[in-house]
Amino acid sequence: MSEDTNNSQGFYSSGSGTSYGSENKVTVKEALIFTALFITTFVTTTIAGAQWVGAYNASGGIEVTDLIKGLPYSVSILLMLTFHEFGHYFASLYHKVRVTLPYYIPFPSIEFFLNFGTMGAFIKTKSPIMNRKALFDIGIAGPLAGFVISLLLIIYGFSTLPGKEYIMMIHPDFDSPEYGMNSLSLIFGDSVLFSFLRSVFANPPDGFIPPMSEIYHYPYICAGWFGLFVTSLNLIPVGQLDGGHIIYSMFGEKKQTAIASIFMIIMFIWGALGLVNSFYYLGSPFIGWSGWLLWAFILYFFIKIKHPPVYYEEPVSKGRMLLGLTGMVIFVLSISPTPFVITMKV
Repeated sequence: MSEDTNNSQGFYSSGSGTSYGSENKVTVKEALIFTALFITTFVTTTIAGAQWVGAYNASGGIEVTDLIKGLPYSVSILLMLTFHEFGHYFASLYHKVRVTLPYYIPFPSIEFFLNFGTMGAFIKTKSPIMNRKALFDIGIAGPLAGFVISLLLIIYGFSTLPGKEYIMMIHPDFDSPEYGMNSLSLIFGDSVLFSFLRSVFANPPDGFIPPMSEIYHYPYICAGWFGLFVTSLNLIPVGQLDGGHIIYSMFGEKKQTAIASIFMIIMFIWGALGLVNSFYYLGSPFIGWSGWLLWAFILYFFIKIKHPPVYYEEPVSKGRMLLGLTGMVIFVLSISPTPFVITMKV
């Protein structure tokens, strides 16, 4: 996702004082930060990937020589994040908007129950985005690029799905009735698109298709699922998220604010249901997700609901309107209302 701040006039700008259209020079400091964060995130995602596929030794640790098992996951997830962020970056360069290189966010890969090894990535604008056309292009380029990579990862993952012996090597007791008994289980939430791709491309030799509670053991599928999750989060039409950029560019300030407000209400209600479901079971673990409350809090206080105005408000072309509608369809197909469910088998 891209990150931006506002100047004192309230227009969509970083307030850096840099003139519009100036050359986007990468400083030595930016290059060093980019390199350091990329390498660190590569390490944390590789360790996370090794953990996902069960590369543990007898003492429960991971040998350095086993880290190679985490490479399919780390390369896949960094490929998706890199395409997403450089989509923003090159669209910004095209419109002569100064931006930083992508800043990857590593997450320490310790034995954590829900650990992707990264919290994503972002770029920061350093000069004003002057019109809705530029804002639209910069906003949509990242999600589209990341979505394509996610799509390819999921298709490849399901097309090369191994037989049941793969999961049996990680969980030898998988077929046992006692498997997972009295222990926490992490279930990834399904989405319309993910379900469709599974039904079309998953054709393992023995017919075994892993349940959503085991998806994280399959690196390409896991990274692709994470890519759809990141894409859908960024396409929420609130504030300065990519979806906010797109909706503001297409429909203007008033409609963007109204649409964003509706989504904030939906997130709050669904999040509240998830919180209630944690204490008073409502009949299904997939009713609500309390994580939406945290996300709504972050959006309201940090990202903001209302998108700041640009300098020139001319409408975007019909072609961009059509592309924006495509982005909305991608959002609907990719989002999982309940992305994570933690249950215990008793």
